[in-house]
Parts: sequence; C-alpha cells; structure tokens
Amino acid sequence: MTGTAFSVRPRTDHPQRPPRSVSVAFTGLVIALLCGVGEAITYTAVELDGPNADIGSLATGSAIRGAIYLAVLAVGIRMANGARWARIVLTVGIGVIGLASLIVEPLAATLSAKEITDLFDHLTPAAIITGAFRTGHILAVLIAIPAMYHPTARRYFRR
Repeated sequence: MTGTAFSVRPRTDHPQRPPRSVSVAFTGLVIALLCGVGEAITYTAVELDGPNADIGSLATGSAIRGAIYLAVLAVGIRMANGARWARIVLTVGIGVIGLASLIVEPLAATLSAKEITDLFDHLTPAAIITGAFRTGHILAVLIAIPAMYHPTARRYFRR
C-alpha cells in the first residue's frame, strides 16, 4: 500500500529519517491508543459481568471506538512520515477533543464530591485499573503533542 493515505513506508519525496522528537510523538500516540484499548476492554469486561449487560450497545461502542483508534493510528503514521496536515489533525483531535473527553468525567466527579473521601467510597479494582489506563493515556498525549512541535520536528514538517 504505497502512495496511499495508509502507507506505512517512508515516502520517497521525504528521504530523511524522522527526528527523535517525531519518533517520541509517534510512540506517545501509540501508547495513548494502547491505554485507550485497555480502558475499553476493562469497561467492557465490567459491563459484561453485570446483570443487565447490553451486548448490542457494547458491541456498537467497541466498534466505534475501534474505528476511531484505527483512524488515529493511520493519521499518526502519516504524521510520522512527515505530513503536516496529520500533525494538525492529531493536535486538534487528540490534543484538544480527545484530552477534554478524558478529563471531563474525573473532573466532574471531583467537583461534585462533597468531601474528598467521597471519591474513594466506591473504589473497585476495575476503577483503579481504569484510572491507571486513563492516567497513562493522558500522560502519553501530553508527551506526544509537544514532541510534534519540538524545533527538530518543525524542520521535519517544513518541506
């Protein structure tokens, strides 16, 4: 699949290797995606363990999430190959919209708690695992986005 939007081979019109900052950004992106997959699996397992599991809804949600993750990975590969548009799409998509979606729920729970101990009343192993995945996801995005704009990365994206 060379010459397509989903090509994983370096383009011939961009012969130089990506700088370390771009490699760090791509690695951060992949780690964020893996954390998202882990969180989705944990959520699905918990829901399936419940008495009122809606298989259709879980399957639809998993399919949508999977499609989004594959699209982000495809755009990430294009970014790693030097596509400026991909860097912008990732900045808006995962750096703004995605990050906001990860932060809203825990922030709302924190703000709605009357006391800090209320946050720990219903703590379960699944909640701890989900929190670890979400924290890893957020940290990976907070590493990936700035790495895409490091001075060496900026030179790589200027052609």
